[in-house]
Amino acid sequence: MPIQIEASFQGVSSPETKSKPIVGIDLGTTHSLVAIVRDGQPQVLVSPLGQRLVPSVVSLKEGVAFPVIGWEAKSNKVRDAKHTVFSVKRLLGRSYEDLKAIAHTLPYEIVPHSEGVVRVQLGEHSFTAIEISAMILRELKQIAEQALGEEVTQAVITVPAYFNDAQRQATRTAGRLAGLDVLRMINEPTAASLAYGLDKKRQGLIAVYDLGGGTFDFSLLKLHDGIFEVLATRGDTQLGGDDLDQAIAQKMAQVIHSRLGIDPYQDLKTKAALLECAEEVKKVFSENTSAHFKVDLPELGVFEYAWSLEEFEALVRPILARTYEPCIKALQDAGLSVSDLSDVVLVGGPTRLGIVKKMAEEIFGMKPNTSVHPDEVVAQGAAIQADILSGKNRDLLLLDVVPLSLGIETHGGLMSTLIPRNTRIPTVAREQYTTGVDRQTAVDIHVLQGERERVEENRSLARFKLKGIEPLPAGMPRIEVTFLIDADGILQVSAKDLRLGHEQSIEVKPTYGLTDQEVERMLQSGLDFAQKDEEYRHLVEARRKAEPVVKAVEKSWDDAKSLLAPEELEQVKKSLNRLKQAVKADSPQEIIEATSELNQRTVRLAELLIRDTLKSSQNS
Repeated sequence: MPIQIEASFQGVSSPETKSKPIVGIDLGTTHSLVAIVRDGQPQVLVSPLGQRLVPSVVSLKEGVAFPVIGWEAKSNKVRDAKHTVFSVKRLLGRSYEDLKAIAHTLPYEIVPHSEGVVRVQLGEHSFTAIEISAMILRELKQIAEQALGEEVTQAVITVPAYFNDAQRQATRTAGRLAGLDVLRMINEPTAASLAYGLDKKRQGLIAVYDLGGGTFDFSLLKLHDGIFEVLATRGDTQLGGDDLDQAIAQKMAQVIHSRLGIDPYQDLKTKAALLECAEEVKKVFSENTSAHFKVDLPELGVFEYAWSLEEFEALVRPILARTYEPCIKALQDAGLSVSDLSDVVLVGGPTRLGIVKKMAEEIFGMKPNTSVHPDEVVAQGAAIQADILSGKNRDLLLLDVVPLSLGIETHGGLMSTLIPRNTRIPTVAREQYTTGVDRQTAVDIHVLQGERERVEENRSLARFKLKGIEPLPAGMPRIEVTFLIDADGILQVSAKDLRLGHEQSIEVKPTYGLTDQEVERMLQSGLDFAQKDEEYRHLVEARRKAEPVVKAVEKSWDDAKSLLAPEELEQVKKSLNRLKQAVKADSPQEIIEATSELNQRTVRLAELLIRDTLKSSQNS
């Protein structure tokens, strides 16, 4: 059983400052932006056509080698749906199995590839979500280079706070494919608070309610004298404005089916048209109390439907209600209540909707702050972080957190946590362990993520083996395990035999990572089953202490027959059998009592064995 000897946490230094321009990028589900700090103020860079927002859409026409990105691609969403992909951020770091449930709602085709990696089929060609994201990032890179008049190779990219390891790794890889050295990935609500705090010179506790096109994040931040400290974060990587569009489109599909007897979802182009019209209806309701849905159906003509604000809000309220639980749980994680908050900041395009503002006010009991630009504030915050990394801004410090606990498997199928959730990052944690078997020359390091005690109820991230351990008795080797989480939330693990210096390490790269449902299940079950987990830990510890006692008595049984009187031998045998039965049961207290009894009954045997050993050594 590994024995914990020491643990330590410390900061990790930031990347070296660079002289080249470092841009901030908001890689969004619906739109993306690139920004930089000029004269101390963050500015979104404008394309040669005067556009600040770049639609996160990629289109590849049949027979054309190069894709189009942005507004031109967006115009193809309906007329060339088969070759146009959007909302690709929702596909990043996720497997085909993960996405089966939403595949039927997409007007483009997703297909499985090697080892389950999902690819988007655009006509004769297929691309991974990483490749498509790289195309969007490359477009932003070109906009920045044209605006700045020099090459841009370094960037800070924002990600949802609840993005898991696989999604963060996928984002970093996309940046690299786009020709960008991603110096830092910053959580979107944290980026928003940077821009908001810098502009308002705020102090206090800020709740950032970030509802984007494809993801929802909620973070609690403490602002004080230029220090931005994330206290807790929660979210849902499959909740956003896209879900409102889907709800409207599906409602319209049902109405069309009931009135005209056709299923419009059977045709890719019609499905794309429904989603496009649904998005327009949603946008109209950000400023109006009614909206007109109008779609051209092949061979059937134009279908029209009048939406009222009441009907729209009744439809989307259950979807938006899913933002309530992450907000409340984050407050609980931080030990705060809504009355402690000084500000509630809304971020993301869908927060323009009146229903979203009303729901935020219902959750927090105060009117949310709508002074920030919901589309641009995240990119501006990324630019501020880029400015900090460049060394130009030394007045601000950003302290973020890891959303889920990280640890390794130990004896008895338990998870030993090295880095608890909501620990500040970057960070390092070190703990020492030992072997549980005599003359063991290798140990398996099983890296886990989650909030439960038992290994099987957490997420497996990686496995590797430390070989070449000196073959010593159990408990003698000293193996130091180090977890390093960088400022992007990406984990590196190493294990070292402190006696011989042998070391193995791995950068944890889960193939797909966690779904947000798995994250929430782990967090919730960690609370629901805390008592059961504690009881199980006591049981494992009791068994761990009992097993060597049983082995020691059994090993010396032949000697005991000649050293002990028959009645003493019989008492030892009874205690031994009692402990062996107790170990098979589920009562820690019974095991502890039986272990104590056997220890007491074998005191005289131990003394006689030691005496015989000493006598033998003297005679030799």
